Amino acid sequence: MSTGKPISLNDVRDMDYHDALAHKRAEFDLPADIIYLDGNSLGCLPHAARQRAQEVVAIQWGRDLIKSWNSHGWIDLPVTVGEKIARLIGAAPGQTICCDSISVNLFKVLSAALMMQPDRSVVLSQRDNFPTDLYIAQGLEQLLGAKRCQLLMVDPEDIAANLNESVAVLMLTHVNFRSGRIHDMQTLTELAHAKGILVIWDLAHSAGVLPLELDRCDADFAVGCTYKYLNGGPGAPAFIYAAKRHLEKINQPLSGWMGHKAPFEFSPDYTGADGIEKFLCGTPPVISMSVLDAALDVFNGVSMQQLREKSQALSELFIRLLTQQPCLSVLKSGFPADRSERGAQLAYHHPHAFEICQALIAQGVIADFRAPDILRIGFSPLYLRFEDIWHSVEALAAIMTSEAWRKPEFSRVGSAGKVT
Repeated sequence: MSTGKPISLNDVRDMDYHDALAHKRAEFDLPADIIYLDGNSLGCLPHAARQRAQEVVAIQWGRDLIKSWNSHGWIDLPVTVGEKIARLIGAAPGQTICCDSISVNLFKVLSAALMMQPDRSVVLSQRDNFPTDLYIAQGLEQLLGAKRCQLLMVDPEDIAANLNESVAVLMLTHVNFRSGRIHDMQTLTELAHAKGILVIWDLAHSAGVLPLELDRCDADFAVGCTYKYLNGGPGAPAFIYAAKRHLEKINQPLSGWMGHKAPFEFSPDYTGADGIEKFLCGTPPVISMSVLDAALDVFNGVSMQQLREKSQALSELFIRLLTQQPCLSVLKSGFPADRSERGAQLAYHHPHAFEICQALIAQGVIADFRAPDILRIGFSPLYLRFEDIWHSVEALAAIMTSEAWRKPEFSRVGSAGKVT
């Protein structure tokens, strides 16, 4: 694709023709006449996930009943799925487990990290972190008192300057949910460790779309969800990473029976498992975790670098096509200009971003809105085509030119907000 002349539809179709990941689209059950630019909120349904759901319900549960805990490996799902995720986040075996939600898991790892730092109390985070991360820290502050947990929120440019000997834990989301800006994981982890600080990384907008190297970056803990780029389905169970060097001394407060060293001895006294299994709590959600297990197989034969390069190419195409439409100059970028500094999403500011987003959805282009004024576009490289980007920008330009977004129906807010 030439950088000196306008991009044509033929140019875009040529990009699809040469796309090394184009065959992956066939592994998804995609609705007809929909262009889906919201995989950073909820990933699409893989065929394998649909088939596994039917199998688990009809055969494993319906026919084999309780035998399935062993005959179909239900009891091993947290570890089995965790190891599939480990490959995608740069973690050696024995450090990743699938369980609970990202919020519950953050409570576990933040509590564990604070217990490992008895002489420190400050949890340092950035002011515009995803709210649930801040809420969990605030809840722990209320539970433990400020002498054991004190949340300090700073602007992202002030993080490094606030790393000092009073900080117990640095808690950051790797990719900002609004702007898509990526933190330098390795540098910030090194700076924190130099001050004796443990680091927790939230990988909600990173896992499955960015090359991650948790072991190489010497990360302490990480949490992440699986319903975005990992395509695990709505409410799919999340995951925890804990570095092997910490596992022996970790205690986590949700000491449920599945985290016991010998859960089926049914001892009245708790003894935590030696390894990553100590982060388990209650019975695993077998149906949703089985669906996730199948969904993760779409990553077979694909490198994270391939996914990163395609998501960058998709987003760069979107940016360039926008510049070819003068009517779209009213959309103000809210993302880093350097593509190496942002994840697989773009954010555009407009006073009527909500209405524009609803008008797009009515045209079959599903993007999403983030308060107060952000139109957010996600680029999931496993199933998005370059031609999808062309038609998305064309639809957006038509909406802005005709001012279709001004129709009253596009300003109505639903009774419930959309899950992130």
